[in-house]
Amino acid sequence: MKPLTPLFVACGLAGLSMTASADDTLTIGTNNWSENIAVSHMWQQLLEEQGYDVNLTTTGKSVLFSGLAQGDLDISLEVWLPNGDAQYIKPYEDRIDVHDAWFDGAQDELVVPAYLEDINTISDLKDNAERFVYQGQPTIIGIESGSAISGETENAIESYDLPFRQLNSSGPAMLAALEEAYANEEPIAVTLWQPHWAYAQYDLKALEDPKKSYGGGDDIMWMSPKGFGERHPEVTEMLDTWHMSHAQLADLMLTIENVGDPTQGAKQWIEENRDLIDEWLVDE
Repeated sequence: MKPLTPLFVACGLAGLSMTASADDTLTIGTNNWSENIAVSHMWQQLLEEQGYDVNLTTTGKSVLFSGLAQGDLDISLEVWLPNGDAQYIKPYEDRIDVHDAWFDGAQDELVVPAYLEDINTISDLKDNAERFVYQGQPTIIGIESGSAISGETENAIESYDLPFRQLNSSGPAMLAALEEAYANEEPIAVTLWQPHWAYAQYDLKALEDPKKSYGGGDDIMWMSPKGFGERHPEVTEMLDTWHMSHAQLADLMLTIENVGDPTQGAKQWIEENRDLIDEWLVDE
């Protein structure tokens, strides 16, 4: 199975504020993470059921926050606090509202396949560096260099004095490397995070991190420009009521991965989980 490549049509933020100002039109800012792809497509369909015209626009992590602060975006469904995204929101905290958490216990992690039975801590990598050589160097396969987990991994390499480099790529490229190594039961270390569908697809283990290089865990919340709640109280109530367990979110992501299309995968999951979803929606 190949990792899902999101079927977004990326567009610039210029001019979005005019569209987003209409009461029945909403723009959700997204990034290229599996859980963000999943919940953004899910909420696009759920809000459209409620009569809204919902656009998805995908952009870089830092631009999501500036876009919200400027009012070019109406909603972004994923901010990790108090640790992971604190650096991104700080410059805009007086212009962005952070709303209720919809997922508890999110965690960035350094992960290896469970078949590496003797690798259980980040420190264990130091004594086994030669087993993780890629392109001539001991390597941790990471994602985008601007992501929070990339910075945490650099801190881990320094804190544990690892003779490793981090090879930054993208989420899909990291997953492709993981899939190939896993199929051949080869050693590999990747940066990953809870929630992610890969934990349901593969038998993986997070390496113990006593120095807390990857933080102490976060909750995932949604955010909007200041004043959005007053302008859109029904949308705010629905999103504040929304909550997903690890199992529910993993099931949504894995459904999308297996279907191979985020729109159709989200539609299938919605159809199969209508009782849960009805608990989130505002009664008419």
